[in-house]
Parts: sequence; structure tokens; C-alpha cells
Amino acid sequence: MRLYAGTSRQFITDSIQNQIADKLKSAFFETFRFNPSPGEVNSWRNSLRAISQVFQYSNLMDHGIILEYQLPLTSRRLDCLITGRDTYNKDNAVIIELKQWDKCSEAEGKNEVITWVGYGEREVLHPSAQVGQYKMFLQDGHSSFYEGDSPVSLDACTYLHNYSFTPDDVLLSGKFSEIMNKCPLFSADDVDPLRDYSN
Repeated sequence: MRLYAGTSRQFITDSIQNQIADKLKSAFFETFRFNPSPGEVNSWRNSLRAISQVFQYSNLMDHGIILEYQLPLTSRRLDCLITGRDTYNKDNAVIIELKQWDKCSEAEGKNEVITWVGYGEREVLHPSAQVGQYKMFLQDGHSSFYEGDSPVSLDACTYLHNYSFTPDDVLLSGKFSEIMNKCPLFSADDVDPLRDYSN
């Protein structure tokens, strides 16, 4: 199940025309028979505008885009999946988890941080750990990523479009090095590296 699927060109147009959040809201109601929260709609509006600008800047105009895709056998939905061919002309897909965070603090857990979520500070998964779980679910649950002679290659990253890293930032702590190597983390200041990763 997904709430939106189309070309990257159409997605960029829908974002420029301020239609993307309304399209997702309508699709959400058609699927679940109730409306998403105003906070979720606002998150779609802000985060999807930010990633569409990266796609436009990167000239990613002939790719596929899937938004709010429900992972197999779970209630989890990944934010954005972009599909296409990589520089070696091989089929490739990248999961992009989108965050509106602007700060966070240390948590005791191995893969957790504390940030403002849902009207209060909460302990949540580090974004790289979260998107890494999505990648694992999708690789294990969708045959496109494991069947045939040339399965689709899958990568994953997170874009914190409101976040600027500070010295000794908790998100960059050494305990997260392994998961960030597998699933990179991009801040508001990392548009060029994100562009290169997405291509």
C-alpha cells in the first residue's frame, strides 16, 4: 500500500504547486477512512517540499517516486522511495526518511536519541537505525530486491532538512558510526552530498 506513486517530475510539480500534502491527505482518507492528523499533513507539506527541491536541484526528472509506502506485514510507512538507474545503469532504489527535527539530546539506549516528537520530548530511534530497519523489512519482504539474476539494489538514508549539526552533536556520536556507515545521515547543510548519494 502506498499513498502516492508517480514520476519524479510529477512529484516536483505537485510540490511546487502546493498540492502534494492534499493528494496524500485524500489518499489517506480513501485508504483508512479517517483523516490524518493536522501535524502529519503539515509534516508532509514541509518535508516533501524539502526533498522535492533536492530532486529538482539534482535534475532527477525521470525517476519513480513512491510516498508513504506501508512495509509488508507491518503498520510502518516509509516516507519516500526513489527508483531509477544508477551510474552503472543498474536498477536501484533509495529509501529516504524525512525528519523535521532541529535538535536532539543523548539517550541511554544503544540506538536511541531524545527529541521533540508529538508535543513532548521522547526517546526514539536514531534516524539511521530507523531507516535501516525499513531497508531490512523491504529487502526481506519484496521479491524485487532478492529474486532474479539482477535484483534491484536498495540503499537508505535520512534527510534532516531543518537540522544543522553542532560540534559534538549527539547524532554523530561514535556509538552510531556503524549504522550511519550503512545508512547515512544528511542535514540541512548537506544538499550536495545528498544529491550525490541519490544519483
